[in-house]
Amino acid sequence: MSDRAIPAIRGRVQAGAPLAPFTWFRVGGPAEWLVRPADEQDLVALLAGLPAGMPLAVLGAASNLIIRDGGLPGVALRLGGAFGQVMAEADGVVAGAAALDMTVAQHAAAAGLAGLEFLSGIPGSIGGAVAMNAGAYGAEVKDVLDWAEVATAEGIRRLPAADFAFAYRHATLPPRAVITRARFHARPGDAAQIAARMEEIKATREATQPVRARTGGSTFKNPPGARAWALIDAAGCRGLARGAAQVSEKHCNFLLNTGGATAAELEGLGEEVRARVLAQSGVALEWEIRRIGVTEPGAPMQASGPSVIGAEE
Repeated sequence: MSDRAIPAIRGRVQAGAPLAPFTWFRVGGPAEWLVRPADEQDLVALLAGLPAGMPLAVLGAASNLIIRDGGLPGVALRLGGAFGQVMAEADGVVAGAAALDMTVAQHAAAAGLAGLEFLSGIPGSIGGAVAMNAGAYGAEVKDVLDWAEVATAEGIRRLPAADFAFAYRHATLPPRAVITRARFHARPGDAAQIAARMEEIKATREATQPVRARTGGSTFKNPPGARAWALIDAAGCRGLARGAAQVSEKHCNFLLNTGGATAAELEGLGEEVRARVLAQSGVALEWEIRRIGVTEPGAPMQASGPSVIGAEE
């Protein structure tokens, strides 16, 4: 591990912390520093005091993330309970970045607010949902976001939805900014209909996706006018395996850790799928799952790429 110092904060700081237990795939090496700020002011102090060029990865629920086997250089940031509050208002919901998407959908339903049911089908947290414009079942974050607050070295800023320049599975954030809170608009609705829609989403997910496996959600973005799973299936990749990594037979846009897989096996399998789809259909699939960190265990933890190397669900 590097001896690069990070600023003293009131929250928890751990050097060389294992990260695999936090990820849905259960793979990956350690963090140079795992940091859990106590609150927003603590987070701002951290960002203000980080050395220039030190990488910063926001892990969130780590549900769409592969952390490579060599681990993460710099700071791996996890937001805890102080960032998890959810409050229903007359025409919307305000939620902290650490709140789970499902929890926000449940709060909206309990308040008789419609329009946020789709969040119950997204297995992540609100910070990641905003950072990647998460979507499912016919709706995306961009459709319901009013504003989001971000922490930077200068303090907390509230940005309107338009400032994020949302695109398919993409949002633009200020440099080294961390989402802390967001507001979603909703409308009064029939409680029974809202509950029924959420049950429908749950049933659909359980019937069509490997929700109880070690997975990371949709692996590749849907290309324009096509479905990634259909292209993968047509290329003969359903059930394809590399070591203990496997393409799900239930939904072939999902990769699985069947037990003891490495990050390299999962990422390598994904690249093999991309190559086969390109050869069969001429379509170059784009990763939706984020892959961050150092490839080889024991490699020096040196910064590479952008200073913020992930803003995950």
